[in-house]
Amino acid sequence: MKNITLSVDEEVLSVVRQHAAARSTSVNQLVRDYLGKIAQRENRARNARRRLRTLSNRSAAKIGRATWTREELHER
Repeated sequence: MKNITLSVDEEVLSVVRQHAAARSTSVNQLVRDYLGKIAQRENRARNARRRLRTLSNRSAAKIGRATWTREELHER
């Protein structure tokens, strides 16, 4: 595990310390959890894009010529 140094406004830190204490945790743990969630979300998105490309490459669907114009699509 790596250590990082952050600069945080004193008022923000005070509020976050109270938030952490109310949840019986530490500011450090809150930051670790938050960063972990970001990394997890990015991994899920990357995996979803990879899966979509795989499915697209396997697809037998053919895309034909457009038989419509933009104006026709937006007619009311």
